Amino acid sequence: MASSKGRIYSLDMLRGVFVATIFFFDAPPANMYPILMHSQWEGFTLAEFGFPLFAFIMGVSMAISLSRRNPPLKQLLKRVAIIFALGIFLGTLPHIFSLMLVENFTLKNFFDAAIVHGRLFGVFQRLALTYLFAVLIVRAVKNDIKIFAAAFVLLALSSAGYHLYAPDNPFAVEHNISRAVDFIFPGANHIYLPTHDPEGLYGTISATASVLFGYLAGRILIDNANLRDRIFFMIAVGIVLLIAGGLWSFADIICKNLWTTPYTLINAGVDFVWLAIFMKLFDEPFPMRKIYQLMIAFGRNPLFFFFANSVIVLFLFIMPIGDTNVYFWLHRHTTAGIISPEFGTTLFCLLWTILWFPVAEIFHRFKLVIKI
Repeated sequence: MASSKGRIYSLDMLRGVFVATIFFFDAPPANMYPILMHSQWEGFTLAEFGFPLFAFIMGVSMAISLSRRNPPLKQLLKRVAIIFALGIFLGTLPHIFSLMLVENFTLKNFFDAAIVHGRLFGVFQRLALTYLFAVLIVRAVKNDIKIFAAAFVLLALSSAGYHLYAPDNPFAVEHNISRAVDFIFPGANHIYLPTHDPEGLYGTISATASVLFGYLAGRILIDNANLRDRIFFMIAVGIVLLIAGGLWSFADIICKNLWTTPYTLINAGVDFVWLAIFMKLFDEPFPMRKIYQLMIAFGRNPLFFFFANSVIVLFLFIMPIGDTNVYFWLHRHTTAGIISPEFGTTLFCLLWTILWFPVAEIFHRFKLVIKI
């Protein structure tokens, strides 16, 4: 059930979970427990669920938006451009903050740091590109079964590229097709890591499938069937995707850095199940809704909170204090070393997340919605 203004509470809740996971997992000041840290290359931890979840949510929102109106392509391209530009700005921000702290700040220094050697792709840029490609596919195909098939075609193409490029060892860190594409475009000077870019251009192929799966979940969410049947179908699709991801993992590795096919399928399967659970808890009158009101408040402005957290963390990382930066200093003088180093870091990330709840509540109380 949506609110009187057409809100779908289960989707707001899913968005809120995404925002909370970003706050918690985005920038731990030291090592947490291994299950909470991003895997270095191959493998799956709890931290790997965040980014694909938002790609999935974008697809769900797309289905709802396109069901209510059919915006012109020009309007969709404008949104893509805004999200991409925000990503470019975030990539430039560390250089701006750093140069603000030195006395010899010049436009040439900024140009060399941010443009000549700046990163072109990033999280927001990938969200923009996957949204663009997914909406073009949806508008062209206009059939749910064919869109489901299109998602698997994208995943098959992505997987095939790795095996064709390097048959003996398709997913080696130093030799894979994603890395090769990164070094062609945008080039070695403009990628995040010396070996590859985790948000590089090639990974956009499989990441677009994540958005398409979200779109199909959105179609189920707004279907006219009764809630029980929609929840059952949502869980069934989720289980199918989880099984497909598990089977595909015998051929491809599970790798967040490359956004591999099994990584995509497992995340999508989990997201379908999560959305089904939230539909049961929040899309009909139920007291649980009040308990999770703050999480839903996050969900009303997911991109804003994602962006705001990124800016603030970057600023605290750049600002020096003593022999370190403000972010590490806060950790050192609050929770570091409590019980154990891992526990202290985990507690710090938890407290950092909790600090955002009053901000979310203010936004909710004043009905502030910042559309990006």
